[in-house]
Amino acid sequence: MIIGLLTAVAASACYGTGSVLQAVGSRKSARQEAAKASTAGVTQHGGPSLSSTAKAAVTWEFMVGTVLDFIGFGLGALAARLLPLFLSQTVISANLVITAVLSVKLLGIRLNRAEWASIAVVCSALVLLATAAGPEGTGHTPIATHWWLLVASIVLIGGGTVIVRMLGGRAAILAGLLSGLGFGALGVGVRVLNGAAPFHLPSLLSDPALYAILVAGIGGMYLHTVALQIGSVNGATAALVVGETVVPGILGVLWLGDASRPGFAWVAILGFVVAVAGAVAVAWFGEPEPGPETEPGSPAARSTDADPEATPTGGSAPDGGQRADGRPAPAEQSATPAVRP
Repeated sequence: MIIGLLTAVAASACYGTGSVLQAVGSRKSARQEAAKASTAGVTQHGGPSLSSTAKAAVTWEFMVGTVLDFIGFGLGALAARLLPLFLSQTVISANLVITAVLSVKLLGIRLNRAEWASIAVVCSALVLLATAAGPEGTGHTPIATHWWLLVASIVLIGGGTVIVRMLGGRAAILAGLLSGLGFGALGVGVRVLNGAAPFHLPSLLSDPALYAILVAGIGGMYLHTVALQIGSVNGATAALVVGETVVPGILGVLWLGDASRPGFAWVAILGFVVAVAGAVAVAWFGEPEPGPETEPGSPAARSTDADPEATPTGGSAPDGGQRADGRPAPAEQSATPAVRP
């Protein structure tokens, strides 16, 4: 149990740090697209195009974040086999706490008292869960259920991607939720995977759960990248938390035989509900991220500080401002990573 908990905490740290670095890379790419006054980076619905997302993925911050995600995936997979899913997935999803704290430094986001209180609630709930968790289930399931998991993963990722692209800029929370469901399916797949322990390559390659893991993992990564590009990093991650904890936790209890310690079922339920609610609260009480016109040290901010009544009258505008004709001016490249795409 202790090894499993330490593994899950390490996975959470990797995922939380990776999310913030990916957000920095995604927004750097978005600013570069805006600086070129390019419309090729968005779809007709206002969301990021595949090429825009691909450009975000080759920034060094995003690549480092992705490496941390892969490390977190390996640690999370191990934790899923050592702990009940309702515990391992919830501890891993607490990366929202790390995401929120690092966002203060790297994304310039200010956390208010309600957010800090929500973070404390999440940490307290995790203690309750760790106290109440019992032995994990066996994970042995009929092969037919592995096929159902693969089909569900394909429908989830494929259908979700289409819907997110149709909704465009309004799909940040949905994309975060779908990515969380994808990561949840990945956790379930790791738990039921044949040929992993003991290792047997033919059994591993013939198990549909392996391909469900690949579809859900890659698709979840893509949808999470989109969510980071078009919405608040805390909001997207909070939606991800709900997706990757609630469904896998329920499936672990009903399908895989996960259980709490005798007499501690109510503690496990309370801890689970409070942890998820606390994670959502971090986003709900989140302060809007500063735009380029209010970014400390930006030209617009300096102009506002000098003359609060000043408005642009020429044919150009400060970062994030407007031209004289009312259309948005292209955002200039900034060293501060808190600018929204």
